[in-house]
Amino acid sequence: MPGPQDTTVIPIKPPDRHTVRTLLCLGFCGGGTGPYHSWSDSLPAEVALSAICYPGREGRFLEPYAADWEELAADATTAVLSAADGPYVLFGHSMGGWMAFDVAARIEAAAGPAPEALVVSSCNAPDRGLTPRDMFPARQDTDAELLDWMRTNGLMPEHVLADPGLQEMAVELMRADIRVRDTFRCRPGTTVGVPVQMLSATDDDVIEPDAGNQWRRVARGAYRHDVLPGGHFYTPEIWRQLPAHIAPLTTPASHAAV
Repeated sequence: MPGPQDTTVIPIKPPDRHTVRTLLCLGFCGGGTGPYHSWSDSLPAEVALSAICYPGREGRFLEPYAADWEELAADATTAVLSAADGPYVLFGHSMGGWMAFDVAARIEAAAGPAPEALVVSSCNAPDRGLTPRDMFPARQDTDAELLDWMRTNGLMPEHVLADPGLQEMAVELMRADIRVRDTFRCRPGTTVGVPVQMLSATDDDVIEPDAGNQWRRVARGAYRHDVLPGGHFYTPEIWRQLPAHIAPLTTPASHAAV
C-alpha cells in the first residue's frame, strides 16, 4: 500500500494482518475523499478502505486540475495500480462510476491486476454516451446554483457552506470537474469482464429509470442491480452505511462474484 507521504491514495482504514481485500473509491464530480471517511465503521472487519485523491484538491492542492477526461483517467489508473497489491473492489459514485468503469477497462486491457469486482453507483451506463441529462450540474450554472446543487445533492459539509472562502474553492473545484466530465467519451465496444454491481436510488432524477438494465450491456460477467431509498446520494443514513450494500465485500476473497 502507499506510504505515509503519498497524497494520491488515501488510506482511510489501513490494512492490517486480518485484511483480505480493500475497497478502493473514486471521487464524484466536485468531490474529494472526505465523503468516504464515514464508511470505516460500516465495513467488515477484514476489509480495508482507501480513496483516490484527484489532482487539485486536498493533499494534491498545488497540482493543476486535470485538463480533460483522458488526463484524469490516466492519473486515476496509475493511482489504482499503485494501491493494487492485493484483492480489491473498485467503487465509483456518479461521475466516479464512469471513472471506475474506465479504469477497470484500462487495467483489463493491459492485463493488469484487475479488481475482484466493479461497483458503480447513481450513474447512467457509459456506452450510451454523454447526454444533456448527464451534464448536470452544468457549465452555465451560476455560482449560487452550483452551491445549491452541492447543498442539496453533493454531501457538502456545513463548515464549507458557512465559509465564503471555502465556498469559492468548492465552486472552483466543481467547475474543474464539470469541464473534465464534459469531455468524457466511452470508447465504442468497451466492456468489463469483472463482476459488476450497480446501485441506484428510488428517487434519483439525475439518472435514467432503466439505468440498471443499461449497465448489463457493458458487463460481460456476473451482474446485479440493487435499488436503495433516496435521491442521487440516497438518504444520509444509507450513504453512511453504503458498504453494507456492496455485495462483493462479504464474498470470500477468491470468489468475489456478485
